[in-house]
Amino acid sequence: MSSLIDSFYYKNMFATSAMADVFSEDTRFESWLKAEVALAVAEASLGIIPESAAKNIAESAKLENLDLQAMKAEFDKVGFPIMPLVHQLAKACDPEAARFVHWGSTTQDIIDTGLVLQIREALGLLEQDLDATIDALAKLATEHKHTVMAGRTFQQQAAPITFGYKVAVWLDEMLRHKQRLAELKPRVLVGQCAGAIGTLATLGNQGIAVQQAMMKELGLGSPDVTWHTARDSWAEMVNWLVLVTSTLGKVATEIATLMRTEVNEVREPYEKGRGASSTLPQKRNPIACPRIIAIAHRMREFSGSQFSAMIQEHERAVGAMPIEWMIIPEAFMLASGSLAQSLEILKHLDVDKAQMRANLNLNGGLLMAEAVMMGLAPSTGRNEAHDIVFGAAGRANDAGVGLRDELIKVPQIMEHLTVEQLDYLLDPSNYIGSAAIMVDMVVSKVSIK
Repeated sequence: MSSLIDSFYYKNMFATSAMADVFSEDTRFESWLKAEVALAVAEASLGIIPESAAKNIAESAKLENLDLQAMKAEFDKVGFPIMPLVHQLAKACDPEAARFVHWGSTTQDIIDTGLVLQIREALGLLEQDLDATIDALAKLATEHKHTVMAGRTFQQQAAPITFGYKVAVWLDEMLRHKQRLAELKPRVLVGQCAGAIGTLATLGNQGIAVQQAMMKELGLGSPDVTWHTARDSWAEMVNWLVLVTSTLGKVATEIATLMRTEVNEVREPYEKGRGASSTLPQKRNPIACPRIIAIAHRMREFSGSQFSAMIQEHERAVGAMPIEWMIIPEAFMLASGSLAQSLEILKHLDVDKAQMRANLNLNGGLLMAEAVMMGLAPSTGRNEAHDIVFGAAGRANDAGVGLRDELIKVPQIMEHLTVEQLDYLLDPSNYIGSAAIMVDMVVSKVSIK
């Protein structure tokens, strides 16, 4: 085992198997081969190399034709990853075609373009889970837009909200991530073909034409200028992954907090034995939430690393490329794990409406103090109403009695409000403001499947 992602025991907890396949050794080599083939096909279409050579290169560019052990031995000696691949591909071709393998290109062209091909597939997988997560959140928000619960600030009960409103806040954030993804794709899914210094000098006056034909073959965008040392698009992409996993980390933190024994308002999906403690028989621990939260914290480190990779010297940098080789695959794999774990929770979240309602009365209804203040304010003015209710709330808290019991004793209140009016103001379901309307506004942006 080299990491938790590779571990037999921890497998699929921190990365999905589909994403692991995208960044597997085989897929990496295949992406490099695709880039080499597209280069040859593009050059043949412009008469730079013979069509027969391009055809033979395409036929020979198969993983089974590479001697991986020989490649590894050469890589250990040379230190650059593409030269061994080029030698193996040339060996697999006929002698004439072998002369034209990697014609006019450089190591970084193939590495960058190959990684973009992997990124395209990886973003497709994440987008599927992102859409499914948005769908699950929209359903959850709609189902619970009138489910009243305690809203909390600074970890204290504050005033009523609905659970659907809480979920709609998460949903709106995820919708912005979806919009960001659509915006960043054209900047990220751009290939690289520029030669050693970036000027395409090896291809004479046909450099741009080769580059454009190569990218058309791969279905990628063609850059206006070489991006060997311009890594802002990849920084944007990595930070998008950080944004998504940070939102999911926030959601997992909230769910885990609401699972506390003293709160117990929501629970992760349950099956017999899930969340069991090794020593405490009564416990039902959060299981997926800790993984999602841990991933969110880990992902922020990738943000700083990718920003470091942006700082490069001259036309090809010394140490930036290896940073990206290390962080981009792992960032995608961890993001896949976070989305997959979150989706499973949100699709089957156990929401305890009765417990939410019961918790509204934990402190004798004190969280309704603002509602009473605003009901009294038209008669007394807002500041005086605040002072009157503040005093009553303090006395109720000190005496350990309900807020209603203390309010009903206060002449300055009862001379302006009837008992019926006071009871209306003390009902949490009457003080959720525009929560349900906001839920509808957010959900209206989603086509629920």
